[in-house]
Amino acid sequence: MEIDHAAIRFHQPVMTAEIRTLLEDLNPSLVVDATVGTGGHAAMVLEHTAACVIGIDRDESALEVARDRLRIYGQRVTFHHRNFSAIDQLLDQVLDCRADAIIADFGLSSFALDNPDRGLSFRYDGPLDMRMDSSSGIRAREIVNEENETELARIIFEYGEERAARRIARMIVEARRRAPIETTGELRAIVERALGAGRRGKVHPATRTFQALRIRVNRELEALGEFLEKAPQRLARSGRLITVSYHSLEDRPIKERFRELVRSGEFIAATGKPLRPSDDEVRRNPRSRSARLRCIQRGVR
Repeated sequence: MEIDHAAIRFHQPVMTAEIRTLLEDLNPSLVVDATVGTGGHAAMVLEHTAACVIGIDRDESALEVARDRLRIYGQRVTFHHRNFSAIDQLLDQVLDCRADAIIADFGLSSFALDNPDRGLSFRYDGPLDMRMDSSSGIRAREIVNEENETELARIIFEYGEERAARRIARMIVEARRRAPIETTGELRAIVERALGAGRRGKVHPATRTFQALRIRVNRELEALGEFLEKAPQRLARSGRLITVSYHSLEDRPIKERFRELVRSGEFIAATGKPLRPSDDEVRRNPRSRSARLRCIQRGVR
C-alpha cells in the first residue's frame, strides 16, 4: 500500500489536549489505543509519556498508515488488526498484565470517511460498501438491496433515529425494483427524493440513513457493548478508561455502563459531565463539534 501522507495530515485526532491531561498524573507504562486508526492519539501518548502503546484497529489500511507514521518509536508501539470488542483476547495473547489507560475514540477517521471506495460518505460517489474491515462482513449494498421494507425501516429508525424511516425504506424498495442500488450517489438521491427540499439545512437529509447503514454493517453497537463489558476489567489499579463518542446511540450506553461501574464502588468518575471540545478546536476541526469525552478510573483496592 502506498502511504498517503496528505491523508495523515488532514485527519485531526479529537480532544488530544484533554486526553493528555487525563494521562499526565498516571505516569502510565502501558496504554491501549483500542481504535488507533492512523495513529493520532497514539502519537500524542508516545510523544508526551514514556508508555508503550498497543494499537488496535479493524481497518487494515489505517493500520498501515499508523505503522509508517509511528515507526520512529520502534518497539514502544505494536499494532493489531482486531475489532476493539476483542480487547480481552488480545491482551491475554500479547502479555499477562493490565493497562494503565485504555483510549477508545468511536468516531470515523477522515482517512476512511474521505475515501470514496469505502462508501462511508454521501459526499462522494462510490460503491455501497461501508465496511470498516474490508476483509470480511456484509456490505451496505446487500442490506439495501436484499432486506425487506419493514427491516430496512427498522434499521434506519433504530440506528439513524430517522423519523421518516418508513418513507425512505419504501422509496428504496421501489427504486431497487427497477435496478439494484449500487453506489452511494444513487442512495443519496433516493433519500433526497424521499425527504424533499424541506429537510435541507446544516444536516444533509441522507446523514441519518448513512449512519444507520454503517452501524448495521459494522455491528457497531454490539461491539461497543462487548467493549464496555470487557475493557474496564483490563485496567490496572488507578487505571483510566477514556472514551470519545459522537452521537447518542454511542454515548447513552457508555454513560449507563460508567454509572453502573461507579455504583459498584470499584470505579470512580474521573469526569463528571462529559467533556466537550473547546471552541478553538471546533473552529480548527468542525468534525469534533459533537464529541463527548467520558472517563472512569479504577479504584486502588
